[in-house]
Amino acid sequence: MKLFSILLACALACPVSAGAQQEPIVIRFSHVVASDTPKGKAAVRFQQLAERATNGRVRVHIYPNSELYRDREELEALQLGAVEMIAPSLSKFGPLGVREFEVFDLPFMFPDERALHRITNGPIGRDMLRRLRLKGVVGLAFWDNGFKSFSANRPLREPADLSGLRMRIQPSRVLDAQMRALGAQPMTMRFGEVYAALEAGVVDGTENPPSNFYTQDMQDVQTHFTVSNHGYLGYAVIVNRKFWEGLPSDIREALEEAMREATDYAASIAQEENDRALEAIRASGKTRVHVLTAAERGAWKKALAAVSVEMEDLIGAQLVADIRRAIDAP
Repeated sequence: MKLFSILLACALACPVSAGAQQEPIVIRFSHVVASDTPKGKAAVRFQQLAERATNGRVRVHIYPNSELYRDREELEALQLGAVEMIAPSLSKFGPLGVREFEVFDLPFMFPDERALHRITNGPIGRDMLRRLRLKGVVGLAFWDNGFKSFSANRPLREPADLSGLRMRIQPSRVLDAQMRALGAQPMTMRFGEVYAALEAGVVDGTENPPSNFYTQDMQDVQTHFTVSNHGYLGYAVIVNRKFWEGLPSDIREALEEAMREATDYAASIAQEENDRALEAIRASGKTRVHVLTAAERGAWKKALAAVSVEMEDLIGAQLVADIRRAIDAP
């Protein structure tokens, strides 16, 4: 009894707060690209901001370069709660049943970043993210990567140069139609498998922003890179809906603010990272870089114009019209 009294007195004299006993909330953030890409760097920035904003009550564990899951697998893992956060490319939402997101795959849809941000940062973009709730996920933000260019082991100066090539694409009916319009054979493939497929000759070429091309060492297996900027590659940062709605409101608000700041950061570095990667591709001496002239770019746009018309029923003619109207607004 004497020993019990001493222990009880010590416990009362040195109370331990309930908050100190709580384990931190863990967010497993999985993605499929390298850490030194725009998305990889934005993920690290979100990690820093989130942990600081919550005073350590949240810990973000980042798994880049398909360490946990590859492409389509990570969407299933998120829905099942095996991870809490991912940032898949916008092409991945079509197979999930949200075909509206394939509007971002339309060739030459967005003339520049400013036009793009009118959509992703505006009411159209917010409405698109809200639609993801029906799939058991919550859309938090759009993150930039950049505009895509074509690569192959032969010069690609005009649309006919792609004829007969096996070109890797993401799982998108729009991208499939795009390659077929150019006379190429589209081949859907996980991003992490592309280098080996190029090296083995399973595919002949790709479409990537310079940052993805360079950080995957594709300059070692592709001799030509044409700066076409024909399509956009971006991401949506999404979380498991059950996990997100189960968070304390103050934690959720802090994470939303951290995400806003990380999104601004992603937008600010994307072009810079791609410019730096393009110079590194040139400097490697392994891949010849060709920048389209205005006349050459016009020929590519003409060759791909029918794709947008063909895909309107799939994506939604009204959505396409709304986006074009928003882009053209003064």
